[in-house]
Amino acid sequence: MALKTLDQADLTNKTVLVRVDFNVPIQNGNVADTSRIEAVKPTIEYLLQHNCKIILCSHLGRPEGNKNPEFSLKQIVSSASKILGHPIGFCAEPQTELVKNALVKNQIILLENTRYYPGEEANDKTFAQQLASLANVYVNDAFGASHRAHASTEGVTKFLPSYAGKLVEAEINALSKIREGSPKPPFTFVIGGAKIDTKIGILKNFIDKADNILIGGALANTFLAAAGFNVAESKVETDKTAIAQEIMLLAEKHHGRLLIPVDVIVADEVSNTTLTINIPVEDVLGNMKILDIGNKTIETYSEIIKNSATVVWNGPMGLYELEPFQNGTKMIAEAIANSPCKSYVGGGDSVDALAKLNVDQTKFTHISTGGGAMIEYIEGNKMPGLEPLMD
Repeated sequence: MALKTLDQADLTNKTVLVRVDFNVPIQNGNVADTSRIEAVKPTIEYLLQHNCKIILCSHLGRPEGNKNPEFSLKQIVSSASKILGHPIGFCAEPQTELVKNALVKNQIILLENTRYYPGEEANDKTFAQQLASLANVYVNDAFGASHRAHASTEGVTKFLPSYAGKLVEAEINALSKIREGSPKPPFTFVIGGAKIDTKIGILKNFIDKADNILIGGALANTFLAAAGFNVAESKVETDKTAIAQEIMLLAEKHHGRLLIPVDVIVADEVSNTTLTINIPVEDVLGNMKILDIGNKTIETYSEIIKNSATVVWNGPMGLYELEPFQNGTKMIAEAIANSPCKSYVGGGDSVDALAKLNVDQTKFTHISTGGGAMIEYIEGNKMPGLEPLMD
């Protein structure tokens, strides 16, 4: 995909509307993970070098068209100013006069949560026009939101000259090697997380391309149940076991290896102080909850990763947020980091886990800011936010 990039744009002294992905975790009023804010710094610096006035817009959470203070972007203004190294003003309404007045005092302003307005997710033409009226140029630097056809990602491109930001450009350059090329074999796909629904397409798409697919997380529970194992009181999508069986049969048909855990970490309660045991999957019973992959599974998965030339990882191996269930995710992350392979990581939980578990992020070939967007892109699907940026 050839994108229209900032290097091709006439930007000098322009007012630029930049769609960013500031959908960041907030704890006690503070940004818990700043990576998505840090990722847009190259675009901001480039625009400032061209003396642009910058209007940032983003969503945060799911306010569903309501002005809920819990999802206000005003909470992140201070952090964003520090991270980006420039003072950022805030404008509570995307009304032309209010925005112009804010820009008189600031070179960069942040608009309130785009999802406060029903027109955003509906990709309403009127709301898109309202956003477009604020600027001369539009830049999409929100790869993580580009798989959605929303007013601030797709609608606004109909009314302004539109370009890809530095972050989007970097994401496409890296991930196109997986989407459009033939990843160097052995190619291993490590996939975890909770829900099978968001992973069906990617699993089916790579079932005949990947040499190994390694399953972990709560996702693995559904595959274990599909394989006939008792998962007791574990989180499982019982209505999706038929899909899991179909995927396992497809793997056999294409002579690929789809591996599910052979042992697991179980507990009878989810807490930081609970007692855990490592047992074979066939021994799960009673009120046990599967909350991480076990040591033998870690050893097997790590050996496969070590001998892979390309690894794509999306989704944690267990409930990494709690200390008793962090080991699987940490060990698999370190196996990928320490492998000589080309490694591609995506998904909000995966990236958060790297930070939380102190895994050296510089050892990965590419860490994507997109979760669902990364999956959609490498799966080969059209990206509504990127299609209008094609050259």
